[in-house]
Amino acid sequence: MIKKFLPWQLRKYFDMPKRVRKHELQSTLWYMPAIYILGSILFAGITLFLDLSVDISRFTPDLMHAEAQPTRLLVSSLIGGILTLSAFTLNSVLVVLTTFSGQFSPRMLLNFVADRTTQHFVGIFHGSFVYVLVTFLFLTSQSKENFVVIPGVTFILAFVTVMTFILFINHATSWMQVHNIATNMKNESISIVRTSLSDELEEFRSEAPVHYNKDERENEKEACSLESGYIQLVDFRKMIEEARKDNIVIQFQKKVGDYVLRGTSLFTFWGSGAKDVDVKKYHKFLEIGYKETEIQDIKMGMTKLSEIGVKSLGNDDPKTAITIIHQMADLLLEVENDITFTPYLADSDGTVRVVMESENFGYYLYRGYGYIRHYAGDNYLIISEIILALSLVSQSISKDKLKEVWEFGKNTMDHIDEKLIYDLDRDYLLEKLYSLAYYTGHKDEFHKIEKRFGESGDEGHKMEN
Repeated sequence: MIKKFLPWQLRKYFDMPKRVRKHELQSTLWYMPAIYILGSILFAGITLFLDLSVDISRFTPDLMHAEAQPTRLLVSSLIGGILTLSAFTLNSVLVVLTTFSGQFSPRMLLNFVADRTTQHFVGIFHGSFVYVLVTFLFLTSQSKENFVVIPGVTFILAFVTVMTFILFINHATSWMQVHNIATNMKNESISIVRTSLSDELEEFRSEAPVHYNKDERENEKEACSLESGYIQLVDFRKMIEEARKDNIVIQFQKKVGDYVLRGTSLFTFWGSGAKDVDVKKYHKFLEIGYKETEIQDIKMGMTKLSEIGVKSLGNDDPKTAITIIHQMADLLLEVENDITFTPYLADSDGTVRVVMESENFGYYLYRGYGYIRHYAGDNYLIISEIILALSLVSQSISKDKLKEVWEFGKNTMDHIDEKLIYDLDRDYLLEKLYSLAYYTGHKDEFHKIEKRFGESGDEGHKMEN
């Protein structure tokens, strides 16, 4: 009943799954300040109770007492002061958001707004303003002559607010620095890898598909999307459990993060219990929304990170692009360490129940560096940094992934025109490529590439000797 009387901005949260609702609330700028405002009202009530009802001035020395008129003047002055600081704070937020949109990516706005430090700072300002406003309203109607708690708390609050303003300006300026932006986004993506992809799925991963035969599909059925939007979340745990009860196998046709239209195929299922399956209950395990989210979609985080590198190339800022390339290498290493690249998810008996869209390490490699490589064009310094990053990655990953890394680097070199490249660019590129070939075990293929670029590029021979 209450939901009917709420505005749509709040009503939409009641229709979201718990996990999506938590993510959306933490990504808004009003959620944390609302908590601070409620807390400030409660705190104002406590201080008013101590001064007006308990009359704590009877138990304190005269040095701590403040008369009514100076107390009202102090509180009324802080109303305007804190409101001014709040205005400056919001203005700083707008400046930061505008800078992010123009210099980096519009998708960076959410990261700054969702940052817990930003939300706490904004909450302190608004909570402080509401506190002095509430206490001032009660003070004007009181004839009491001496106050202790209210002026003391108000003085401390004024000091805290001023210090918060200074810290917020420092936070905003430091957050805008490239290395902090890249590190924060990388750490957020690593958190997604560990929580959504590793902790939730690894226990169900099955290298060998036990009791699974893709040819046994006589009674296969198709489940289509009931609405258009992005696949934001899949509850694989409940889906596997229900598939075990119904004795079916589910094969996804789409991945988390994909856009689907109403009526397009989401997944197919087959098995001995496929005839009596209630498809609607499996639709409840999928959340489809109007926008992409990073709850289970590591590709979204990688795309946002690579967009900064692409934008920096357009702004003639190669140092930023190089920083992004290095951070992406660290993220790819985390992906390789924490994810088992198998599409099969099995139940507690080892029987495969869910088959996801197949993804290998090369897929994440492309999502990470594909955009940057494309927009780098003939910027051979950036291409060299990508090759160098691949070489570093190849030294830390398992041997079965080395071929994919080499193929990406080799393919990058195949599209470089050897007739239009400077000699120093060619030599530096071949030097980095040799390092990649050495660690991936493809030195023979490197020499073919070296021969295509000409005899002057002999860095590989120098290293080999």
